[in-house]
Order: sequence, then structure tokens, then C-alpha cells
Amino acid sequence: MSEENKLSFKEMCAEFEVTPRTLRYYEYIELLHPERQGRSRFYGPREVARMKLILRGRKFGFQLEEIRQWLLIYEHEGNEAQMRAFVAMADRQMKELESQRQQINEAMDELTALRSETLKELG
Repeated sequence: MSEENKLSFKEMCAEFEVTPRTLRYYEYIELLHPERQGRSRFYGPREVARMKLILRGRKFGFQLEEIRQWLLIYEHEGNEAQMRAFVAMADRQMKELESQRQQINEAMDELTALRSETLKELG
């Protein structure tokens, strides 16, 4: 792979709008494995793709350890096994998100009612 296809540490942070601390942490917990040249780190297409998956997983509320395990499935068992694992993870997460939605709806209903009562008292 040519050097122009790789992102530096700073470019990777900018590309994904993450802090250096976040990127270093993802490396520390072995979500990312950049190529090292001296003290410099370079991220090729594989690491860029993994970062996209990590951020998408975080957006959906998956824990970093779940994401790490899911990425390992691809490395050890292949694409089909990873896709099956994703479906199971997605099913679990959708149940969790539905529960959170119900809690939010209840809180909003209570807040709306309390706001209305307060407005009535203000006259």
C-alpha cells in the first residue's frame, strides 16, 4: 500500500472528528492496529473501515467490548459469522433502545403534565 493511501494520526482524528485521546484509547483496547514507523502511526484502508464500524456501533449504543468482539469474529471466523453475530447484537440492542424510548416517552409525558400544571398556577 502506498503512503498516500494512509492517514496520519492527526489526519485520522480530523477525518473522524475524534480526539487524540479517543484514538489512542481505541488502539489501547485493540480496536485499531495502526502501522507504526518510529513514533508515527499510519492508518490504512483496513483501519479506516474499522473506525467507521466502531463509530457506527457507538452511534447505535453498542459497548466498545461488544464491538471489539464483533470485529474479532471477522478475523477468526469470516464475514458470514460476523454478519450473523451482528444480527443477534442488533436484535438485543433494538430491544434496549425500545426500552429507553419508553422511558423517555414516560419522562416527557410527566414533564409535559408538570409544565401544564405549573402554567395553570401562574394563571
